[in-house]
Amino acid sequence: MFSTIGYWICVPFAWLVRLFYNLTGSYGVALILFTLVLKLILLPFQMKSKKSMMRMSRMSGKMQEIQKKYANNQAKMNEEMQKFYQEEGVNPMSGCLWSFLPFPILIALYSIIRQPITHFMMLGEGVVQQLVDAATAAGLDMSQIVQMKDGVAVVTDGVTQLTAYGQINLANLISSQLPDAAANIDGWINVNYNFLGLNLATNPWDAVTHFTFSWATIGLILIPIIAGGSQLLMTKFMTRTQPTPEGPGAGSTKMMLWFMPLFSVYIAFMMPAALGVYWIAQSAFSAVQELVMGKFFTKKLEEEENARYEARQAERQKRIEEGKRRQEEQRREAAQVQKQTLKEKRKAAQEAKAAKAKKSSTTEAGRIGDRPYARGRSYKADRYDSETK
Repeated sequence: MFSTIGYWICVPFAWLVRLFYNLTGSYGVALILFTLVLKLILLPFQMKSKKSMMRMSRMSGKMQEIQKKYANNQAKMNEEMQKFYQEEGVNPMSGCLWSFLPFPILIALYSIIRQPITHFMMLGEGVVQQLVDAATAAGLDMSQIVQMKDGVAVVTDGVTQLTAYGQINLANLISSQLPDAAANIDGWINVNYNFLGLNLATNPWDAVTHFTFSWATIGLILIPIIAGGSQLLMTKFMTRTQPTPEGPGAGSTKMMLWFMPLFSVYIAFMMPAALGVYWIAQSAFSAVQELVMGKFFTKKLEEEENARYEARQAERQKRIEEGKRRQEEQRREAAQVQKQTLKEKRKAAQEAKAAKAKKSSTTEAGRIGDRPYARGRSYKADRYDSETK
């Protein structure tokens, strides 16, 4: 199942490599153009990843402050970090996702290079057996192509078993020494693995074990070394714009800085030189891309941060003015309520005074003449007149 899925993943990549090989006639140039086109296709996604990583790097100071402040409270620290990410609008994982994308491409390209007959030319296993029989009948050296046991090729169910790099060695052998054997095969491509005087079908480690002072040997040995150097250069460009971890994470980051270059050297030595050419091209293009995008996004992020700062200041000023306006409205409402309360109190006092005055006044029966004051019920005007008489 997985081999079938892997085969179909190789189909579009094989088509692209075939296209460039037919245009240029050089396997090395075809791999370089293939790498360039893939970089251009993935550029929009890598730009998004690069921008996110650079934003994380610029915010590393604030992140470290949060980590130090809540060092003893992991839950609170995670909560504050998540809140900080939301406020800044960043996803800490978005920068890592696309960094793993070159590996599936590398695996697919490895299959295309290692198995050119079935995964590059897209021919069947029957063609492979036909060419093995033709090369064996022609008396060619098959030691690097088929598995041998006691000096005899290993055959299982009528199919000759090939070595790990048997197909690429067989294709190279047929193209260089027995082209007539594949002349009538529909879809066959006589691949020229010669690039800058180097045989890209050869493993550089074979050049080490059979070393001679020739460009063909020295050049093959230089391919893994250049692959490791270009990978180191690219890694340095990438880590320069990433957050600098502290504590235990700093050691692992430093280890990764050297792991990938050393890993690329190992891979380029153990596999056909064609894969090393791809690795060099991929690392070189990535280093240039990192350099250009670093300068571009540094300027762009500064502009965005300035715009964000101005927007925050404007929002802050707006909130201040809104607060002042609300305070002024509340003050006016309070003054109006106070004024209304005083008016109501005065009116109530006047009404109470009027009611009291009305209650203490006399009736009309108690009035004599123009005298408005009250008199008692026992009052008699001639009380003292009889005594006088």
